[in-house]
Amino acid sequence: MPQNEYLLISRGQWDESASKEAVQGAIDRFYTWYEQGLSQGKLKRGSRLENRGKLVSKAGITDGPFAEAKELVGGYWFVVAGTLEDAAAIAPENPCLEFGLMLEVRPLEAARANASSVTNETPPAWRAGEA
Repeated sequence: MPQNEYLLISRGQWDESASKEAVQGAIDRFYTWYEQGLSQGKLKRGSRLENRGKLVSKAGITDGPFAEAKELVGGYWFVVAGTLEDAAAIAPENPCLEFGLMLEVRPLEAARANASSVTNETPPAWRAGEA
């Protein structure tokens, strides 16, 4: 079965009720899991993200990000798997899920963008005429 790459997005914040020591233990176990996944070819390198950035739009450049806490993206990695279901089955092995983080697994789109295709960027009004 051919292998595909999937983006693994880490979202959210640590549970406030958890101790820093317990969270640190999960972080340490994460790095063990991550390094094993890299060596086994299940994962590809990604990175944590700093909590600062810029939002660039046609209106200009502003400070950001401005997402809700539950939507904050803390980092990203790549999963190598045969299907989206296989990739999603690897994600729950991440020990940080025990303490409030959520993982979003997304297939990478191989095709070039096309305004006629329905994508994440397609406005609802454009979708209304579809059958």
